[in-house]
Amino acid sequence: MATLIQPASDTAASTGPERHGLSDARLLELYRTMLRIRRFEERVKELFLEARLYGSVHLYIGEEAVATGACAALEEGDVISSTHRGHGHCIAKGLELAPMMAELMGKVSGYNHGKGGSMHIASLDHGMLGANGIVAAGIPISTGAAMGFWVRGSQEVALCFFGDGGANHGAFHEGINLAAVLKLPVVFVCENNQYAQYHALQQDLPIENVADRGAAYGIPGVVVDGSDVLAVYGAVKTAVDRARSGAGPSLIEAKTYRFEGHFLGDPEPYRTKEEVAQARASRDPIVRFSAALQQMGISGVERLQEIDDAVRADVETAVEFGESSPEPGPEILLTDIYSGADADGRESSGEKTEAEQVVPRDRVTEVASREVRAQGPQAG
Repeated sequence: MATLIQPASDTAASTGPERHGLSDARLLELYRTMLRIRRFEERVKELFLEARLYGSVHLYIGEEAVATGACAALEEGDVISSTHRGHGHCIAKGLELAPMMAELMGKVSGYNHGKGGSMHIASLDHGMLGANGIVAAGIPISTGAAMGFWVRGSQEVALCFFGDGGANHGAFHEGINLAAVLKLPVVFVCENNQYAQYHALQQDLPIENVADRGAAYGIPGVVVDGSDVLAVYGAVKTAVDRARSGAGPSLIEAKTYRFEGHFLGDPEPYRTKEEVAQARASRDPIVRFSAALQQMGISGVERLQEIDDAVRADVETAVEFGESSPEPGPEILLTDIYSGADADGRESSGEKTEAEQVVPRDRVTEVASREVRAQGPQAG
């Protein structure tokens, strides 16, 4: 069975929530990050309904504590993979609001020159391997990144966000099994927002928790309250430290709730308005953390309002930046397809950088074989 971590606010009622060694400044930064996600998404909703954005959007409102707490547990050089609902992951990993907004608007100043849009934002400079429109596709990507760290013998960790619906895809089992066998430095974070697209998770999952499946791969399975940013941080920090030490992966299930539909425009026939209203009233991670900060004496209402006002101003600046940016021209149509390609999409004749060098297959086989041998004989 998976380990259940109690909400931070419930573990030490007399002394306040568990801080996990975080300073006042770090705690306020967690609050600021959650607000940046919330206000960005609220503005994206308005812009989409005004037909000022391209494509479709999947809002992260209500789930801010998961991305914020998880990414806060990472270090410089660590990487993440994301989902179709990836704006919050991007912001929590340090991407700037302005080029993100420009990307959603299809502008050349976006992180991917307007060619990625909402579901495919990526920034390798920030360790963001990319949002992904294919369910569970981030699992093998993060596992592959972790294998790269493992083969090189470096200390970075990969973290994979995926939804509860992804837990029933083959990539989930294949990726986690491989990571467990090789003890790869990767952490799998399931954002269980209770609904896999248009129906309740219970219709697809025959067990109580996604994290219970960790037992099948001999790795820790942990269930955490996804509306409690400090509880998420604590669980992920433990898993990240474990992965970095060489002990292998962990499976964390953050039970959260999405306040909006699967996509913007979803009529939501699968749940009642009363259920959503109850969740907004009782499970809002920002309201909850605001109360915790005040309980701990870290900030008063006025200071928290100042942070909110500054975040709203940043979001408006991002909107102005995106709308004033130019559209991409045809000259970049074939760029960003192959590493080292020229403007026509053809491979350039230049020397490959160290990062572009392919690890020889025999090196991968050597390291993998050594790890398997170290684990002793296996049943065939």
